[in-house]
Amino acid sequence: MADLGEHDGMNRLILKQLRRSSLALAFLGVCAPAAATLGEEAGSVRADQAQLQGALEITSAGKFSVHEIRLPGGTVVRQYVSPAGMVFAVSWQGPTLPDLQQVLGRYFEQYAEAARTQGAAPRASQQPGLVVQSGGHMRAFVGKAYVPQMLPRGVSAAEIK
Repeated sequence: MADLGEHDGMNRLILKQLRRSSLALAFLGVCAPAAATLGEEAGSVRADQAQLQGALEITSAGKFSVHEIRLPGGTVVRQYVSPAGMVFAVSWQGPTLPDLQQVLGRYFEQYAEAARTQGAAPRASQQPGLVVQSGGHMRAFVGKAYVPQMLPRGVSAAEIK
């Protein structure tokens, strides 16, 4: 495992993104609805595809389907959809972080609050109703987030890649 100094750049970048998002909301004075993602219906994936400006590919993994959005800069965002049609998990991998507010949707504020209380973006955050794991460094970011209660029967968190 890499030492904490290696993650400083990533932590600063995520914290900067969190601050920017918070500032934007403060200036607007309202919370604009996020195009649904984590915890929302599968139809929200199309809205995310448009917002993130990426190419969409859908595959089936038996117990769930994976809606993969390839962003123009090379980052891949995967949204895991249950047979009930709900996005129960998301993951990302690539040279840049995706818009975490877009990807985490209504769970973003919960994640941002954890970041504020920890002083930097958490690399691993397990809270009631939300698990987020992130890591990497410039040009090589990875992460995943899921809602434990929404995991389909027989699906483990290890299957989210």
